[in-house]
Amino acid sequence: MILMRHGESEFNVVYSATRTDPRIEDPALTEDGRAQVAAAAAKLVSKDTAITRIIVSPYTRALQSAEILADALAAPIIVEPLVRERFAWTCDIGTGASVLAARWPNPVFPEMAERWWPDDIESPDAVFDRAGAFHRAMIEDPDHNETLVVSHWGFIRALCGLEVTNAAMVRVRLGAAVEVVSYPHPC
Repeated sequence: MILMRHGESEFNVVYSATRTDPRIEDPALTEDGRAQVAAAAAKLVSKDTAITRIIVSPYTRALQSAEILADALAAPIIVEPLVRERFAWTCDIGTGASVLAARWPNPVFPEMAERWWPDDIESPDAVFDRAGAFHRAMIEDPDHNETLVVSHWGFIRALCGLEVTNAAMVRVRLGAAVEVVSYPHPC
């Protein structure tokens, strides 16, 4: 399985420069972020990496990243709230499920609450629990080796222990524990 952090978002630009929350809800990718994801997609295509599906967080920045990847890889997109970011900043306030489904008619959206993000700051333990649930589900999935997961810094850190930059990719092997096979690029 390949884990990829979304490309640079509007939040990332301001937060990196100021270290303060810029109060941007569910930020979009920047042009640089789109270019980062396109470069990652080109790398996957050039290495002829077998991807049969893209599992993605419901945040806009992740969906925009997945859309770029899906165009390059000709892979379907499946939305999975388990792989969302840790809810801690204004950027982690999402967009309603019905609005997302209208904006992105091609991804497969599961039945999810209109407000699918938490009300309060999510503890690190809660993120580890979500990552564990996702890990257990993926171990049972026969297509996990050909799956690209577009997620976030906090979720990827909880799942495999790495703090990744925007559009970085990590190949992991699933088993009793998650084993990092390669980083920052999978192939």
